[in-house]
Amino acid sequence: MRENERVTSATRQHETPAADIPPRLIATDLDGTLLRDDKSVSPRTVAALAAAEKAGIEVFFVTGRPARWMDVVSDHVHGHGLAICGNGAAVVDLHGGPGAHRFVKVRALARENALDAVRLLREAAPGTVYAVEQTYGFYQEPDYPKLHMEIPDHLAPAEELLAEDGAGAAEPVLKILAYHPSIDPDAFLTLSRLAIGERANVTRSSPSALLEISGPGVSKASTLALCCAERGISHEQVVAFGDMPNDVEMLTWAGQSYAMGNAHPDVIAAASGRTVANNDDGVAVVIERMLERL
Repeated sequence: MRENERVTSATRQHETPAADIPPRLIATDLDGTLLRDDKSVSPRTVAALAAAEKAGIEVFFVTGRPARWMDVVSDHVHGHGLAICGNGAAVVDLHGGPGAHRFVKVRALARENALDAVRLLREAAPGTVYAVEQTYGFYQEPDYPKLHMEIPDHLAPAEELLAEDGAGAAEPVLKILAYHPSIDPDAFLTLSRLAIGERANVTRSSPSALLEISGPGVSKASTLALCCAERGISHEQVVAFGDMPNDVEMLTWAGQSYAMGNAHPDVIAAASGRTVANNDDGVAVVIERMLERL
């Protein structure tokens, strides 16, 4: 697969029923999926993940979170210790623990594309404010709300933050965040995709009108596909879990996929199956049943 090729396989038909193919990799989102609402990993889920790894099934955490927010699951990485962060913008080795992670792969958003996206979305949705997520730094506009419980490294208009000589110019841009205080979240996503077009990939994982904008073709699905190709794992051998629009491509691509009981309607439509909600250990429920069949 080419580095920035889009993964769109909603109409693909499997030659063999996916449920009959032994799984080799579990790909799970975190917030609203693996994690309970209090951001904990339940003992049942911890046990299920460990059992899967013991059975020879790799577990990949595939999240919109930046690498620095991965401490919530850093105690539960096994074997390879890799996670896909930033909606596919980075593959990170978590073995070093919080603050000591290593970027294995970076699929950056070109600053030119980011500036185009900011300009086009400002025109289409006046009042939009921005933050910039980089490999290690986090920068935002002065009016961007306190959504992330952290202190930004620098405050300035997005155009200055994304300039070639701007703050953090030495680091790759992983994604930009666009927030609007009053537009319906799904309407904002649709509007932004029409406005930005092929210049960037736009999705969302928040219940608010907060968009996540990555490089063209960069998604959880496309980066997961690259990681699987490196391991000789086909899409039919992947079981995926998710709950929000940023999971749709991944759930469509995987041989088996499950929407959480609390999932967005688009996710339910994309997945091949459903499980119970994140607070009811929906991922663990599926893994336990899957292991019983091996």
